[in-house]
Formats: sequence, structure tokens, C-alpha cells
Amino acid sequence: MPLDVTTISGACRGGVTATTHLCSTELDRFKAVANEDVPLTVGCTERATLFRQIAAENDRSNPIEFANLRETAGWSGDSDRAGPKMAALLAAAAEATTPVPMVQLESSGIILIYGRDEAAIEAGELLKDHLDVTVMIVPPASITPPRGADFPIAKGRIRAVSGHLGAFNVVVDDFVEAARSSRRVLTFGPSRNNARSVCDIVLDLTGGPALLPSDLRDGYLRADPASPGAILRAVLKARDLVGTFEKPRYIAFDAGLCTHSRSKQIGCTRCLDVCPASAIAPAGNHVAIDPNICAGCGQCATSCPTGAASYALPPEDALVRRLRAMVIAYRQAAGERAVVLVHDESHGAQLIDALARFGAGLPANVLPFAVNEVTQVGLETIMAALAYGASALRFLIRAKPRHDVSGVTRTIALAEPILVGLGFGPDRLSVIATDDPDQLIEALGKAPADAPAPHPTSFRPVGPKRDVLRFALAELHRAAPAPVDVVPLPAGAPLGAIEIDAAGCTLCLSCVSACPTGALRDDPERPALRFVEDSCVQCGLCRTTCPENVITLVPQIDFRASRAPIKVLKEEEPFCCIQCGKPFGVRSSIERVITKLEGQHWMYSGSGQSLDAIKMCGDCRVGFIVAKGPRLDSSPSRKVRTTDDFLHDSMPRDRTASSVGPFDHDLSEQS
Repeated sequence: MPLDVTTISGACRGGVTATTHLCSTELDRFKAVANEDVPLTVGCTERATLFRQIAAENDRSNPIEFANLRETAGWSGDSDRAGPKMAALLAAAAEATTPVPMVQLESSGIILIYGRDEAAIEAGELLKDHLDVTVMIVPPASITPPRGADFPIAKGRIRAVSGHLGAFNVVVDDFVEAARSSRRVLTFGPSRNNARSVCDIVLDLTGGPALLPSDLRDGYLRADPASPGAILRAVLKARDLVGTFEKPRYIAFDAGLCTHSRSKQIGCTRCLDVCPASAIAPAGNHVAIDPNICAGCGQCATSCPTGAASYALPPEDALVRRLRAMVIAYRQAAGERAVVLVHDESHGAQLIDALARFGAGLPANVLPFAVNEVTQVGLETIMAALAYGASALRFLIRAKPRHDVSGVTRTIALAEPILVGLGFGPDRLSVIATDDPDQLIEALGKAPADAPAPHPTSFRPVGPKRDVLRFALAELHRAAPAPVDVVPLPAGAPLGAIEIDAAGCTLCLSCVSACPTGALRDDPERPALRFVEDSCVQCGLCRTTCPENVITLVPQIDFRASRAPIKVLKEEEPFCCIQCGKPFGVRSSIERVITKLEGQHWMYSGSGQSLDAIKMCGDCRVGFIVAKGPRLDSSPSRKVRTTDDFLHDSMPRDRTASSVGPFDHDLSEQS
């Protein structure tokens, strides 16, 4: 493949060395560079294992980064113009990566094979020498008993299953073990419901609906019972699930930032709505994410408005830094109309490889951007890419995704109104759902031809996702062809304002107490409700908490919000204590209470002094009541009615006062 060393050198940091047979005849050149122990990026991934081995033998401490230039750029019909893309790929690969925390799963090899016919028993025969096997057949379980089973066989119907590799909990109805004396068909005794068991692995060969999302739950395997090949693959995979395994802790969670609920009022449920693995559950005022179940799709992180849930493989700011290095290097190498193709390794990389080997390869302006999961890319990454100068973003997913990918479509639906409102036009963002390389090329050809911004930015992303999003939106607004101050957003957007019905608001400030982000605030000097739009995440807790129901959410983005002063939604004159002069309430509320009580409540009738207590602060009111005694009015005291009074009033008129009571009859007369 052709190498434009001059173009690459002009856009990449450090020295650039060009070779043609680095892994064979020129291996000594690699050893010489690797021995310098400086940051090193190799533009070949095929012999990465060899290069790492040689570096380890020479005690190299700095890790080596790799970029696949051949399949993504060199093997292309546009390879003679691929210099800017190669520079971009090398620059992105050179960005430092952070280590990802891991969680451990332990399996002792106890497996439950759940099937409908003899295929389940055959799978048990294959696994009995490797795992602790139990086979359970769906009722009626009318199958021929095996000649000599070395493992328990039962019938039953799984009602519920939870857990993960090494810790599954199974609830079974109609459960009973098969009789060892079964002759023609398996025979069973009385069954029982709600039987419970634990196991490390579940192999589902029923062919029915999945008990769990099989592609997302470690330890749950599923195969078509009519396909011997599929059963064999599942058996081989199950055989190896013994021991201790590590998986990334995909999500970092800060419960203090979560806006799920306050005071038993439900607010934000975005992460709960999009998690396809059922790894998230409410836990009081916040949610809890089980790292053992989490499959790493990242949709909870992209939908979380506060950054309480953030992706760790890599973190959002590190992902944006890699994207920044790619797009800026492409621009510095005189690349034009960059289209960022976001893809994963398991699906997207294979499509790109097939396109390079058997087709025309990717166009020179298409920059492949590999991530762990396409659904981990959030609004901050999209806005940053366009602010850096990308012309469009395309998200490559499977034609039949392994899990729900509505998170990425929601993110696009949120980003598009912003881009259109700023004058960038439509079609900047789209999803390409295909397993066909030719369809991929056809879809990539529909990218817009004009660049998004006349003066692309180069800000460095720092801090959590909310801060990165603020930077990206501000820079995108600054470089927009037609900047506007306010852009309306669809319902459910994590940005926006609130409106209140000022006439109905009593300034009780319940909303201030409920607001988890401090967007709603009081005023220590006077009765007032203040609002900071830049802090609002549209969780809705203020709306559900408001006793007067006067709050309305307004999803929008106001580009002036970060610079705007605190907005006063409502303020009133304070009511000052008539005795000490200290303000203690809202004038309109106190006057409303006085109007309702005056002449309409027995405690406040007959004396003007009784209403004075309402006009006092708490301290003065206590002193006033103590000084005046327990009664605040001159009305005559009311006689307290007792049970005897009630019984006396209910007696017949012709009875004398000396008559016996209703319960004093002679019991002997009733015998």
C-alpha cells in the first residue's frame, strides 16, 4: 500500500519511520526504536503479539499502541489519498488509555441443562466428565430414559431465574426427579411447586423464549435443540466455564449524583428504561448497578443526565480526547469532509476487513472510530466531533442487534434538533444497520458534502461528561453557521428549563428541597424561588413534589444559560413579626390564612388578640401563648361529653333517674 510519509509526518507528533517489512527483514529497525522506551505507535496490528513479545524481552516499560492502517486505509480504492486518514488513525491510537477496573466471577462448574427432549440428556453425557450436571426436562417429559445416567434427571418448568455466572438462582414449578426404575419412558412421583436451586451455569435447550438475554448474561447459554452444531458449540463453551473469570467494570457509578428519587417521589428513570440486561434496580433515592450482570452496552451512561453513571471503557473524556486527536490530525494533514464511522470490534471491524480484502475498501474521508459498544457514544461525543470539524457521524450496528439499541437512536433524536437549529442542516447523524459490506459503502456515500463549521474548534475535554458537553455545545454554537440562543428539544431531553404558574405558587419551596442538582434555589434574604438552567437535568422531581402542581418542564437548550445570572421565577414581600420585626413568612400566604381564620374558626373569634399569634414568628408566638394562657379567646368553654352523657341522653323518657343502666340487667332473667 502507498505511504505518504510527508503528510503523515506533518500531522503526527514525534518522529515517523516508514518501513515495508517491519515484522521480518526489518525487524531490527523495530528493536532499535522499541529500545528507546519512548511513546511508540505501530501502524500494523497483524503481528502485534510478536512486537509485544520483543518489547518485553528488552524490558520496555512503556506500552506499545497499534493502529490498523492496512485494512482501514491502505487497502482501498482511495489509498493514494489516504495520507490524512493514516495520520488521523495514528494520532488517535497514540492517545493514552486508562486501566479499567475489573470484577471477578467464580464458577465451580455446577450446570443445569434445561431441555425438552433427548438432546438435553445427550448434552449432559458430553459434559458429565467436566461439570457437575443436572438435566431438567420440560413437562410432560415423555422421553426414553438413558441406559445409565451418571447425573440427576428431573422434570420441571423454570418460573424465574436470576443471577449470573457462578451465582444463578432458579425457581421451578412442577418439579420432581425421575424414578431410577423408569422403563419405557421417564416416570415421576408427586411434584411440587416453588422448588429453588442454585447453579453456576444454565444451558437452555428448550427452544422456547429466552429465560435471560443470552448474549448479555455471562453463564447463560442458549442453543436451538434441533441444531446439533449449535448444541455442540454451546456444550464446548459451557465446558470451559469453570474457574475464576474477570470482566471489566463497565460503569462507574456515583450515587450522590443520581436523581432517581427524593422523599419517595420518583424522578429520573432513564437508565432503568434503557438497560437491556436488567442490571439496574431502584435502591432508595438512587439506583444500583450490578457489575456482575452489566454487559457493557453503555446506554445507561449515555442517558444519565448528571453523569452519575459514566462509562469506564474508556471514560467519556478519554474517548473524546481520542476523537479530538483523530479529527484534528486529519484536518492538519489537509483532509476534508471527514465522516466518522463509529463501530465495534466484533461486528464493525469484520465488515471493514471484508470490505478491504474483497471490495474497494473505505473511502479516504471515512475515519473508522472503534469503541467497545456503539451504544456507549453519548451526546457529548457527538457534539465534540462536529465541533472539532467532522462533517458527519455514522453509527454501524448489526442488522439484528444483540440487544436493544434504542439508546443510540434517542441520542441522535436529541442531537439533530440542535444541529438543525444551529444551521448545520439535516443528515449529519444516522445509523447504518447492516451485515453487508456493500450496503455499508452505499450508506457511507450519502454523507453531506459540506463541512459543518467554518472555524472548527480544538478545545481539550476535561472533567465529567456534563462538563465535556458544556464545552462541546458552547464551541459548536460559536462556530455555527446560524447561531441562535434557544433551541427546543424533544420531551425527555436532559437539558431544559421550568415554568411555574406564579399565581398558584405559594413559595412553599418544596421543589427546592427536592431538586437534586441545585437548579432550584431559595433566597436567604427574602421569599423567592430562583432557577439555574445550566444545572437543570429535567428529572421532574420538582414537578412531582409541588403540592400546587404549578411546575411545567420545558426541554430546550439555552446557549446563554452558562453565562446567565440566576433567574428569579417568583418573589414576594416577606411578612414581618408584629412583635420583633423579624421576617418569617410570605406576606400573601400569611394574609390568606388570616382571612380564612378570622370569624370562621372558634379559636379566633371573639377577640382580636387571637389573630396576633398568626402574625408572629415562632419564638414570639410561644412567648405570647405562655403569657396569655392556654386560651386565646373569651368564648365560653365547651362542656366535654362523656359516655355517661351519651347513655343518659339515649334513655327512654318514661324511665326514672334511678333506673338501672343498659348493662345492669339481672342475668338470671335471661337464663
